[in-house]
Amino acid sequence: MTAHGASREALAAARERLDALTDNTSVDAGSLADELASVTALLDREVSLRRVLTDPAQAGEAKAELAQRLIGTQVGGAAADLVAGMVRSRWSQSRDLVDALEELASIADLTAAQRRGKLDNVEDELFRFGRIVSSNTELRAALTNRAATASAKGELLRSLLGGRADATTERLVTRLVAAPRGRSLEAGLEFLSKLAAERRDRMVAVVTSAVPLSDQQKLRLGGALAKLYGRQMHLNLDVDPEVLGGIRVQVGDEVINGSVADRIEDAGRRLAG
Repeated sequence: MTAHGASREALAAARERLDALTDNTSVDAGSLADELASVTALLDREVSLRRVLTDPAQAGEAKAELAQRLIGTQVGGAAADLVAGMVRSRWSQSRDLVDALEELASIADLTAAQRRGKLDNVEDELFRFGRIVSSNTELRAALTNRAATASAKGELLRSLLGGRADATTERLVTRLVAAPRGRSLEAGLEFLSKLAAERRDRMVAVVTSAVPLSDQQKLRLGGALAKLYGRQMHLNLDVDPEVLGGIRVQVGDEVINGSVADRIEDAGRRLAG
């Protein structure tokens, strides 16, 4: 989520509490993710409740007690305590609380994958699935069809991902498709990929080349980018035959144009000028 002001501070505090919880290996991060997702769905539906829990005129402790009463019997103690702590904080908008809960649920799922040593797989699968969706208009239409039920979309995703992708990937994508909450599917997948990279304190570089890069080229490029940005870099690799040679690298909003096609376009612009 893109948080501002009070919500940004509240989200940062909630993420710290989540990290403290999941640092304890006795906490089942996957179950915690499911419980946080269920609270997200509840508050997404119940607008009046959401507004009460984020009302700045109400005492934080009173809101925490209300949250404990309402959800304490539906989720485990760790999830209930986390939500209670969140409603004690001040939020700029009531929707920000729901966005934050959804983000924490995704982070908890990614933490579960990290514990299993599968975070690399999940990150790569999210990226590849995003590319598939972008290039397949029929699939995208089926997954974003508002007339289709969540169960029908879930069955479609199981047929696509079941047994082929990590269970965490399937869970994250299924939740996103079932409850996009105003986002495009591509934007949601991109955000999940960024959360996965952030989980390891790494930056993501989307690398587009005309042909697949060799292992040596990937190592060399990763090292160069890590030196340039001062942080470990994860490479999401894509092949586009229209890139005539070289590579195109995008890190966040910054694009490093190193392809022949880009150089041709640049030369054309100079001639035209």
